[in-house]
Amino acid sequence: MAPIYLGLSLVLLALGIKFFEEVFHLFPKLFSLSEVDLILIVLSLVDIALVGGLIVMVMFSGYENFVSKLDIDENDEKLSWLGQLDANSLKNKVAASIVAISSIHLLKVFMDLKEKDPALIKWYVLIHLTFVASAFAMGYLDKITKNSH
Repeated sequence: MAPIYLGLSLVLLALGIKFFEEVFHLFPKLFSLSEVDLILIVLSLVDIALVGGLIVMVMFSGYENFVSKLDIDENDEKLSWLGQLDANSLKNKVAASIVAISSIHLLKVFMDLKEKDPALIKWYVLIHLTFVASAFAMGYLDKITKNSH
């Protein structure tokens, strides 16, 4: 699993490069952008940040759960969730993150309704609701299984 987590760290680096590429493209045209276009760019940056946070959470939690405990001194600052996420909790966090990312994509679609086909908008909403229902079902099933033990 360690090589896979190393690969995820490279993907995280790629996301960081893409994030700053978007920021650098933003500034030269900042004063000529409409408010809607600026909000769409900001939503894209937030989207990249959420995906990056998701990758970090999967990398650290997955490493701790499946490879080895991370050796962090008690005096050092530590992520509050580190060491507390089992595989089911991690799945629930990933599902919640996917719902958040899907929400941002849906908001971007709603901000640009003039350019979208109504049938396509319905598909976006349906897919988003599927993510929401899946995350809810996973959380509910996790709660049921924890209460039955």
